[in-house]
Amino acid sequence: MPTLPVMMSLLASFISAITVLAAPAEVYRNGTMYWNFAVSGSLSMVLVARLFVPTFYNLGLTSTYEYLEIRFSKAVRLLCTVLFVINMLVYMGLVLYTPSLALNAVTGLTLWGAVLGMGLVCTFYTALGGMKAVMWTDTFQVVVMVAGFLAVIIQGTIEAGGPGRVWEINRRRDRLEFFNFDPDPTVRHTTWNILVGGAFFRCAMYAVNQAQVQRYLCCPSIKKAQLALYWNMPGLIVFIFFAVLSGMVMYARYYDCDPKTMGYISSSDQMMPYFVMDILSQFPGMPGLFTACVFSAALSTMDSGLNALAAVALEDFVKPCFPNLSDEKYTWISKALAMVFGLLTILMAFIASNMGPVFSAVISLFGMIGGPILGIFVLGMMFPCANKWGGLVGLLFSLVITLWIGMGQIVWPMSRQAPPISIEGCPADLPANVTANFTGSPATLTTTARYNITTPAGDAVNQYPPEAALYELSYIYLGAVATLSCVIVGLLVSFVTGSQDPKKVDPKLIVPFYDSVFCCLPNRWLKWLRCGVRHGEPEGDKAGLDVELSPVTSGLPPTDQGTRL
Repeated sequence: MPTLPVMMSLLASFISAITVLAAPAEVYRNGTMYWNFAVSGSLSMVLVARLFVPTFYNLGLTSTYEYLEIRFSKAVRLLCTVLFVINMLVYMGLVLYTPSLALNAVTGLTLWGAVLGMGLVCTFYTALGGMKAVMWTDTFQVVVMVAGFLAVIIQGTIEAGGPGRVWEINRRRDRLEFFNFDPDPTVRHTTWNILVGGAFFRCAMYAVNQAQVQRYLCCPSIKKAQLALYWNMPGLIVFIFFAVLSGMVMYARYYDCDPKTMGYISSSDQMMPYFVMDILSQFPGMPGLFTACVFSAALSTMDSGLNALAAVALEDFVKPCFPNLSDEKYTWISKALAMVFGLLTILMAFIASNMGPVFSAVISLFGMIGGPILGIFVLGMMFPCANKWGGLVGLLFSLVITLWIGMGQIVWPMSRQAPPISIEGCPADLPANVTANFTGSPATLTTTARYNITTPAGDAVNQYPPEAALYELSYIYLGAVATLSCVIVGLLVSFVTGSQDPKKVDPKLIVPFYDSVFCCLPNRWLKWLRCGVRHGEPEGDKAGLDVELSPVTSGLPPTDQGTRL
């Protein structure tokens, strides 16, 4: 595939309806700290391109998780495959449900009609067209998303009185916060937690997620695969910039009369469509353009996920059970799997309404499930002494600890003070339910930034369990906690059970991290830092080291390789 559609598809697959709808609502409610995700996202792109792309590309794997069987064991591979399937199904359910909910609230579209229609259409063209159809469709959808964002930003700025007034209103109401170097890990958004936690979050999405790996492996060379990721960085920055501008313009419109407080909408995720109908309804076709933008964003994510799920299920479950089928039969099975996963996504959309605000729910999801998956790959690729027992125990430990923290944050949400929301400019005839939400003066409303649940008053606070202090950790750190805990526990268990001899690990399985970062060091120093892995040494010195990898490189079925539990 050419580099352009790969780059556009990488961008589109995770610039979902959540970016179009939930990110502007996040900026509207909590300010402009969201822009720091552009920095952490760019950092993660460089790390992925330099460290992960060469390894996956040289191995030539169809399923990303084949690596885990070669490096650790079949049990680790299958566990990560199951986690990936769960992660993507829940994520795509959110992606499918969010635009349907929002558009239903402001346009009158039938909620479940929109869910079924969008889900079935996406499932159909993904199953029939395969990977190339997905990439070229994503390219067109990126163009539609850009047009939709620009229409909203330009008209919203005009309605607010110009860029200067938009900036001034946001400044006076404490919405402009571009840096916050508070080291407190319980603060919702700081520069530190977005840079660190956001980098782990993006790496979990781009480095080891099948939906992304299968894209850059379609490039004709490693260099072009890396270029596709590098070119993806400006696109990611532009979309984050669009989301921040949209949130600022939206706040300039409703700074003195919040629609959610007034009861005009029931969820903050409906803010963007409500805003669009408010400012663009008088222009024929403009609300339709934004509707196309939202649905393009949702479809681009869904088709990527369905294709990835079908590929992983085929390689990790079907082929090991039925190794002698023809390629034609495997193709038909892959299409059938895409259809099945599409129907499961539609089903998952029906329960997505219980996951809280979409923006934080998605990052928490990739932290709780994607973080342990990233951790096991980091352990395998960068620590040649890690063995199969360390990999399995580290993966399970990180999964348990992050699920514990993440679910605890949902069951016992901590109250976090957000910038005040005003209704002082609203009509005098307020809805009866508005006054019940006040926690401050009659003209302001302060809610929690994460789950919109007010801290219980009086003795109710004492109902929190002793470990509830752990749940105050910012949701952005979940991915970092998962990755680091997997690596640390995995190394400890490996040392206790007998470390893997690095000299017996095929160099293709290990990232030459120190060669890339400290390339100017003398070779004798690099040789010591490699821990015995023979990167860049003559082929004669590597004799016998390709035993575990030979089934992959020779084209044999991946189920015949590696050690197993």
